Amino acid sequence: MRTASISRKTAETSISVEVNLDGTGTYDNQTGVGFFDHMLDQLARHSLIDMTIRAEGDYHIDDHHTVEDTGIALGQALTQALGDKKGIRRYGECNLPMDDAQVRCALDLSGRPYLVWNVDLPTPKIGSFDTELVREFFQALATHGGITLHIDQLHGFNSHHIAEAAFKAVARALRQAIETDLRKADAIPSTKGAL
Repeated sequence: MRTASISRKTAETSISVEVNLDGTGTYDNQTGVGFFDHMLDQLARHSLIDMTIRAEGDYHIDDHHTVEDTGIALGQALTQALGDKKGIRRYGECNLPMDDAQVRCALDLSGRPYLVWNVDLPTPKIGSFDTELVREFFQALATHGGITLHIDQLHGFNSHHIAEAAFKAVARALRQAIETDLRKADAIPSTKGAL
């Protein structure tokens, strides 16, 4: 079973994450940050990764630590669930439209974290959510998930649509990358023999 449970507790946040990479996209995400929960639900649903997240944070300051630390814990959970990465497709991509927005994602479960972020969210907030935290989440996910992650906005003017398209594009690319390659299910997808 490609599953993992991660708990992360600091002076700023308390996070627990459970994932099943071979799920159906069921989710139960409660971080105390409404818009972020909506985005995590999209990430689970479109990646087909079953996901349960609980987070408590220092909301009296802002949502930054909660969002970032959730990205850290989710990245760690993905790494743990993937194990040695034997048999995975490794690469994934998606070009996702959502109304006015179109966002492209390409990723590699390489073990080499790197984020390329070419996304312009035109408003500072979506409701009460700071839009700069979208990048912070993906930076933490890429770093702690060992993911080379490229996210490019092709167009869009509505911040909600752009952010949601980014989460869905990453989800669809992840879905491809974590799938078993039936032609090489017993091999590490690298000439190095390790990822």
